[in-house]
Parts: sequence; structure tokens; C-alpha cells
Amino acid sequence: MIEYVDIPYIEGDGSGEDIWNASRGVFEEAVNKAYNGERAIRWIYLIAGQKALDKTGELLPEETLNTVKKYKIAIKGPLTTPVGGGFRSVNVYLRHVFDLYVSMRPVRYFHGLPSPLKMPEKVDFIIFRENTEDLYKGIEWEEGTEDALNFIGFLKDRMGIAISEDSGVGVKPISKSRTVKFTRWVIDYAIKNKRKAITVVHKGNIMKYTEGAFMKWAYDVARGYPEHIVFDKPDKGDDTKILFNDRIADNMFMQVILRPEDYDLLLCPNLNGDYLSDACAALIGGLGVAPGANIGDDVAIFEPTHGSAPKYAGKDVINPTSFMLSGAIMFRHMGLDRASRLIEDAIEKTIQDMIVTYDLARHLEGVRPVRCSIFGEEVAKRIGENNLH
Repeated sequence: MIEYVDIPYIEGDGSGEDIWNASRGVFEEAVNKAYNGERAIRWIYLIAGQKALDKTGELLPEETLNTVKKYKIAIKGPLTTPVGGGFRSVNVYLRHVFDLYVSMRPVRYFHGLPSPLKMPEKVDFIIFRENTEDLYKGIEWEEGTEDALNFIGFLKDRMGIAISEDSGVGVKPISKSRTVKFTRWVIDYAIKNKRKAITVVHKGNIMKYTEGAFMKWAYDVARGYPEHIVFDKPDKGDDTKILFNDRIADNMFMQVILRPEDYDLLLCPNLNGDYLSDACAALIGGLGVAPGANIGDDVAIFEPTHGSAPKYAGKDVINPTSFMLSGAIMFRHMGLDRASRLIEDAIEKTIQDMIVTYDLARHLEGVRPVRCSIFGEEVAKRIGENNLH
């Protein structure tokens, strides 16, 4: 008897339909192959973003939210937030409504990908980004408005801080409770997955009471794990504990280029993690191969890190690798590790065979691009050919 795995999905806007169509067969073949036909996916179709707005008049229908809450998991393509849609970003709203406080963005080089580095094979780390605070709270006031002037007046009159009245102003909240919760999640992940190091990435030398506090609170949490964590480089041969350290954010950008092999898990406030994840994607071929996950205590949503690229909608050219790898993270989160490994291995073999979409082919000499759908078929084919040894 076949055991069905229920997974809600949102194919997304713009290029979302293309990358979903290319990836669906890959996901199904991976589960079928990994479990000898004894398991299969039962997809649950949901809508959000522009498609939902066109059909229901809402960007995020209650049915979509309730279904994701019920199944505690979903995979989604990129979503468009239309002008006048009601809130700043559908994606950011999803993170807040389900309290998806952990953003997980693995950065791993697959052999054959174009890279500006001489030894890109050394790039293999995960960027963890606190997903609900920092500037992404969206607390800001436009220059010249009454609210902005009132806030500027408050700072001047009550706090003795002078700001030009023609300024737009914003607030950057980073809380102890959220930082502690996030840090514990990442440390627990590191212990469970036998990782080697955690590096806090911050700008605490300048923003002492936000990002500096983020670093301090993270260290306070780490000190509660003496059996698992050390704060100095372990002696040679002693790799049983996780090294916990920190780097200033601007220096970290240099480190991931010059010494990527020294880093394993990066623990970041929201904005730093966003910048770093896109910059590091450039080291491994671009956003088209950069997967993502947003994880909370009750719900997890998996998605590519790139946008909806509406001008390429229906043209069958966008790279679906990010979407496929996001599915691989989802399967590992669900305990379907064998399916996850099959997807990752098949993607690497496909790229090594120089079967790539336009975004990668243009950086590889003598390589002709294939369509998004063809790439998906080639990945699924290699999953089927895998002998699982």
C-alpha cells in the first residue's frame, strides 16, 4: 500500500509556474525512487499573491493560511506584492503571521557552476537569519509627514538627539527574547547535525545596543551549552565541540570570499543575513541556485530566494534549481533524507554534464542553455538512474 505525503504548494507568480512545473516531477521521482514506490506525494494546491488577488480579491486568502497552518508545511514559488495590495510584502507577511523566525539559506557550490572564486569548492556553509525583527519590521515614516516630524521632535525634545527635519526616519528593533529564541534554534540545529562552528555576524562596533546586543545575547545563550560549545579554537584533533565566535559584518563579506572554508553556520540579524545570502549566492552561480527555508516552531515554508521575474513568465527560461533545492531542504525537514540526497546528487550530475539554463550558460564557455522544463527532465532522469549506493 502506498503511503501518501500531503504537501501544500503555491506555484507563485511570474516565473513561478515555470519553475514549479520543472520541479514537480523531480520531487515526485525523488520520493518514489527513495522509498521504492511505497511513498508518494499528494499535492494540495493553494494560491497567494497576484493570482489570489485576481481570483479572490485578497493577497492571502484565509483558506491558504488555514491549510498551511493545518499541515504545518508548504513549498512556494516567488510571489508578487502588487502596488496597493495592502501590505509591504506577501513573503514578509507570511513570516510574521506564522512566526517563521528562522531563515535558512544554504550556500553550497556544485561542481560545474560558474564562480568568480579560484577554489569555489570551499564554499559550503549555511546563513541563518533572524526573520522577524530589525528593519524588516517596517517601522518608518516618510520625510515631511506629520508622523516623521513628531518623531523627530520627540528625539530632539526628550532625548537630546538632533535630526534634520527633512529626514525620513525608521526604527530598528532587535529584542533579547527573539534573539535568544533564534540562537537556541540554531545551536540545537548545529548539535543535531554535527556542525563545526557558529559565527555571529553583526555591526556591534557601531550599533552597540541593537546588533551589539544581538551578539552579546547570542554569546549568553551559547554559554549555556558547555558540553557542546567552545569559544576558542579547539586543540588539534579535538573536533567534538562547536566553535562559537563572531565577525563584524563588513569584514564577513571579505571572509566569505577569501576564507570560505573557515565558516560553517552564520548567525545573523535580519538585514545582515539578507545582504550576505545574496552576495554569497554570487560565489556559487547566482540566485538561481540559492535555496531558502523559513521555519518556526509550528510551520515551515520553503521557497527559492529569487523574485518572481514577471517579464520571464511563461518563457520557460528561468533556472529552477533554487526551487528544487528548497524542496530538498523541505524533504530533509520532513525526515525524507533519502529523497533530499537524490535531488542534490542529481542536480550536481546534471550541472557537471553542462546541462544548464541561460543564467549559468552565459558564464560557461561553449555551453548552450536548455529550457527550464528540459533541465527538470534531466534532473528527474538522473534521479531515476541513481543506484542509491
